[in-house]
Amino acid sequence: MNGISIASVTVGTALALSAVGAVTPASAAPIVRAGWSAGWAAAVQRPVPGNDFAGPNWSMEGFDGQTVRQVVRLSSGGEQVRVRLSNLYGDRPLRITGASVAISGDGAALEPGAVRRLTFGGAPSATIRAGRVGASDRVRLPFRAPRSLTITLYLAGPTGPATFHENGLATTYRATGDHTADVDAGAFAGETSHSYYFLAGVDVRGGHGRGTVVAFGDSITDGHGSTPGANHRYPDRLAERLAAARRPLGVANAGIDGNLLLNELTPCFGEKGVTRFRRDVLQQPGVRTAIVLEGVNDLFASEFDNGCGTTPRVSAAQLITGYRALIGAARSRGVRVVGATLTPFKTPYIPTEMFERAEGIREEVNHWIRTSGEFDAVADFDRALADPEDVDRMRPAYDSGDGIHPNDVGYKAMAEAVDIHRL
Repeated sequence: MNGISIASVTVGTALALSAVGAVTPASAAPIVRAGWSAGWAAAVQRPVPGNDFAGPNWSMEGFDGQTVRQVVRLSSGGEQVRVRLSNLYGDRPLRITGASVAISGDGAALEPGAVRRLTFGGAPSATIRAGRVGASDRVRLPFRAPRSLTITLYLAGPTGPATFHENGLATTYRATGDHTADVDAGAFAGETSHSYYFLAGVDVRGGHGRGTVVAFGDSITDGHGSTPGANHRYPDRLAERLAAARRPLGVANAGIDGNLLLNELTPCFGEKGVTRFRRDVLQQPGVRTAIVLEGVNDLFASEFDNGCGTTPRVSAAQLITGYRALIGAARSRGVRVVGATLTPFKTPYIPTEMFERAEGIREEVNHWIRTSGEFDAVADFDRALADPEDVDRMRPAYDSGDGIHPNDVGYKAMAEAVDIHRL
């Protein structure tokens, strides 16, 4: 799908990437099925080395004879769950030797009596071909949200480089041998990471949910600058608001650090937004609304080379064309789109001339988002975060320290800026 504009992709084209027929045994549950909704999701990426921004990770080396234990926070409850696994960027078939899902305890521990073995077409193991995504069978595990679940995968043979999500802001654990059924955390005391591996989503069924809202964007949606392990990203806070208001909607986070709307810096920062929107948003089970917050990185990727190259400069008109492509793709699937204004980024780290050029584009784009009427609704994150004394910069109380990414309080302010009755 690289290099293909979403505007030129017909509905259903990208479904070939996620066909569960690629999983052995072939009778594994289909991903798109009535009644399911995404309770948690991660936008997957190509393997990349660790870096100072997101920290070390295990994606390049992959796994061999090891168990990976990953904790996710579900935004909607239900009676049944299933787990989606991705080998989209693998260089060989991915063999899942064993897997389990459980109610989380403390750290890597599990709640006693709440561990369920996962199966795939009735079998305890599965193989997912390179470039494909698969889902487990459904398993009964009643719970109320928000609640953390733990997914444990045993990978007996070499996986090769691992499809992953870089900035998980949660602790992932690794141990030698098969520990899928371990309730205690003893085996996982050694190695940890802050990324997710092979894990694309956890779906729920049988609750009172009315579908899923997908937050789509870059590092701000991904939650960079929030407290790791605290679930204080803006999509987490939005899920809490919905639960408090008794609006039973799941919230799935499809943010990727450094992601661009129009261009791609391979292999860093995920596929460009106009390419991945169909997979990461429209193919989420139960999706009803997308919140789009993307474009800031496009303004600066032509100026900075952080080891991944640079991109051509973009204009406000080009960004607007990209947003229209997303709106059109969503409308073709009956999905609402909330346009989020681009947030302030005035900081001493950006040279004045560069800032002024980018700021002019940001203001033009934000004016269009607010006034064009092309989105179904608007989330004005710009005004929610702006300093009243200098609206080009973020309010100091909301700043994580770099002038670009909010802190926990800032992410809460973003969530409060969303009209939950328009989702």
